[in-house]
Order: sequence, then C-alpha cells, then structure tokens
Amino acid sequence: MIPYKHEPFTDFSKEENRKKLEEGLNTVKGYLGQDYPLIIGGERVMTDDKKESYNPAHKEETIGQLSQASQEHAQQAMDVALETFETWRKSSFEFRSDVLFKAAAIIRKRKFEFTALLIKEGGKPWKEADADTAEAIDFLEYYGRNHLKLKDGDHVESRPGEYNQFHYIPLGVGLVISPWNFAFAIMAGTTAAAAVTGNTVLLKPSSRTSVIAYKFVEVLEEAGLPKGVVNFIPGSSRDIGDYLVEHKDTRFVSFTGSRDVGTSIFEKAAVVQEGQTHLKRVIAEMGGKDTIVVDSDADLELAAEAIVTSAFGFSGQKCSACSRVIALDDIHDELLEKVVEKTKKLEVGNPESDIDVGPVIDDASLEKIQKYIEIGKEEGKLEVGGETENETGHFVHPTVFSGLKHDDRIMQEEIFGPVVGFAKAKDFDQAIDYANATDYGLTGAVITKNREHIEQARRDFHVGNLYFNRGCTAAIVGYQPFGGFKMSGTDSKAGGPDYLTLHMQGKTSSEQF
Repeated sequence: MIPYKHEPFTDFSKEENRKKLEEGLNTVKGYLGQDYPLIIGGERVMTDDKKESYNPAHKEETIGQLSQASQEHAQQAMDVALETFETWRKSSFEFRSDVLFKAAAIIRKRKFEFTALLIKEGGKPWKEADADTAEAIDFLEYYGRNHLKLKDGDHVESRPGEYNQFHYIPLGVGLVISPWNFAFAIMAGTTAAAAVTGNTVLLKPSSRTSVIAYKFVEVLEEAGLPKGVVNFIPGSSRDIGDYLVEHKDTRFVSFTGSRDVGTSIFEKAAVVQEGQTHLKRVIAEMGGKDTIVVDSDADLELAAEAIVTSAFGFSGQKCSACSRVIALDDIHDELLEKVVEKTKKLEVGNPESDIDVGPVIDDASLEKIQKYIEIGKEEGKLEVGGETENETGHFVHPTVFSGLKHDDRIMQEEIFGPVVGFAKAKDFDQAIDYANATDYGLTGAVITKNREHIEQARRDFHVGNLYFNRGCTAAIVGYQPFGGFKMSGTDSKAGGPDYLTLHMQGKTSSEQF
C-alpha cells in the first residue's frame, strides 16, 4: 500500500488553479436552491418540514432546502441501521477501507467543486475552504489505512496447549452529530471513522451546512457503500437529537460542537434506558479558549503573524482559534503594535473573491460576538476592529483588545469569532499559569527561543495540542492528532493512531488444545 501522505494545499497564486475554482463556483451555482431529501436505507425521503441553508456572506442566496427528519423518520433510520449492522459488521476490513479510498479519489477529482461549496455554504475564504476539503480527503485516506492495521488485532501471549487471540469488533449503531465550522472535514472524518470500523451511522449534520453533508453521502454511495450503512437525517436537536442520544439502541455518539451541548449529550447518554443492554460511548470535541504565549526572547514578527493567522482565520470560528495572548511584560507593547498593524491590513468581504476574512455563520453568532465586543470595551481597551455589518451578510471585523486581566470574561469564555485579547505576565512561569487558567484545554502555542521554556511548556502547558513557534490552528491528519483536555472534550485524537479503536471493542478468544 502507498504510504499515507496528507493532501497538498492548492496554490491559488497560479492562474490555472484560480480558473479551476471559478469553474467549481459555476458548478455549485448550477444547483443552488434545490430541495434535498433524507436518505434512509438508500431511499430518498422528502418531508414537508424544510430548513433553508443560505450563504452567510449573501443572506438572500439560498444554497438548498433541506428536508427535516421527525422522530418517526429517526426511528425508521434506527431500524434500518440495526438491520444493516448485522451484515455490515461481517464485511471484510479490506472492503470497508476500499470504500474510503474510492470516496477520497472521487472527492479529489471534484476538489474545486467541494471547495466552492464550502465558500458558498460555509462562508470560508479560499485557503480555508481548500484546507477543509483537503482534510476531508486526509481523513478518508488515513482512516482507511489505519483500519487495515487493526485487521489482525493485537498480539497477546499464549501458553502450551492454549491459543489466545485479541481482536476488534464494531460497536453497533452510532449517532454522528457534525458541526458547521468544518462542514466537510469533521463531518466526513467522524462519519468515515464510524462506518469503516463496521458500525452503521445516523448522520445528523449541522442545519447550517447540510448540503455539503448530502453531497458527501452521495460520494459514499458512488464509492460502493451499501445502503443503510450511513443514513442522512438532518433535523433539530429538539425533534430528533435528544431522541437518538437517549435511544436504547444507540451504541455511541460522536459529537463536535459547543460545550453546553456536549455536556448535555454526555449526561443524557449516561442514563440507561429501559431495554438498553450496553453503556453508551461518547466521543466529544467541545471547543476551546486557546492561548498563545509569547516569551521575552521570541521572534516578534513570527509571533504577530501566528497570532493574526490563528485568531482571524475563518473569522475565528475554530475551536482551536487563538483568542488569548499572554505576553511577557518586556515585549508586550511591541508585539501588540505589530499585531494591530497586521490586523488593519486584513480585507473583509464576500469570500467568492480571494479575501482574508469572510462572514460569521449566522445572525445568532454575530449577535453573540457583538455582546462580547461590548464586554471587551468595558474590561479592556479596543485597539482595532469592533465593527459589524449585517445587511448583506454577517460580517465582524477582526478585533483586538489590550489591557485585559487573564481572568476577565473575554479571556475566559469562548466567543467563536474574530476577537483576541492581550494580557501581560511578569515571567514565563506566570505566563504558563495564566495560559492554563481556563476551563478548556484544546490547543496552545508558545513562541520562544528558550529550550528550557519549550520543555517546561511541554510538561506544564495542559492542552491536547501544543505548538512551538507557530500558530495554534491547522492540525494535519496523521501528523498532529487533534483533541483536547478538560472541558474541551474527551481527548479523542481525531486523525491519530488510536481514534478508530474508540469506535470498536476488544474481544479476547482463548482456545484450549
């Protein structure tokens, strides 16, 4: 087998790639506004209850009308998934991995179309959308390969007259609840991990980006995935989300989203229902409040670039985004000046053009960010940004606050927008203490030339993904397995060597001779 190597990013400085993206946008424009059904057991089911997916950069442009599943549809999908599981679990490891490899090849051929769809439905700038598509391909390729490594289980010892085996078997029916911010990559990765390991899937994507999810299920069908393995059932948490989390036959829940929803799922899944024969497993990634620490001897130009990229990429709508900067006293002012200067140069607008910062996802997000900007004005000093526009699309200008304390609200609560705050530390020990002083523990970065401080941070900075002398976003599948500590989730390392086993259970067999 060809060794795994992550999908390369597209160089949009080349005219040929810009033209290909324009072609992708034209392809997407050709199917805007269509109605999309549920997919249950391979059958298309249109419902009267529809939800619009629209372009957050141009609110009047409809991406699609998505049929919404009721509890009756959810139960129908569960019945199909239970029945399909009995055959799918017996399929070979090779067959299941081959489906992922074929799906990756199909997406690779349609890469510019999917990138264009992410620009339209997700509001992602070109580079961010391209990286999202590349990561989706990476998840399929990486999990397909890792799955084959699990085929023969793991070595255990045998004694004379005895032969022991340890191998992995699937869990059952899994509920996958995917987010809008990585509408392709996370949705595809969590679905693929659950399905390739022999489970059947109920896919409930975010209502904001369900068209992308529908197109992915079409790809899986084209790649040869049997009917009923992945069932597409968009719908509200109120109508079907809680129902399926609590369902006695749900074997596991794979969730990416907010802390509040994640903890609610964790709590609901822990309750054993009448007729339930297992304890449910929850795989959760629930956000972050991520810090970049800048040391006294840091390269300040590198630090400023890392902060701006990490804070304002995709309008800060990443659980890994930098929203806190802890800078040592002696370099704080110079660093702040550089960050403000770079922030002022960022172009905000519709991402159909090659701009730096696009929209936030919807009205609710914009209103939430506005409230935090007002809090920031009370707690600190507004250095740049703070403006919002909500007439044509949902735009928030990149915003920097200084003069904050590490425990101010704007430095503690997840904003999920293009807002970053600065606080000072007297020394490196205090900087690490401040960095750890949040409920979250997802990503962090340290900019320093001091080897002792690097090792100190490696030991004491309590985050799941720690980066040195670079930004705190942009983990690569297979290179930087991703998942956090504390209230950031269950430390389920997506794109890592043990992620697939979270969707399986170990079985020991012992034969006496």
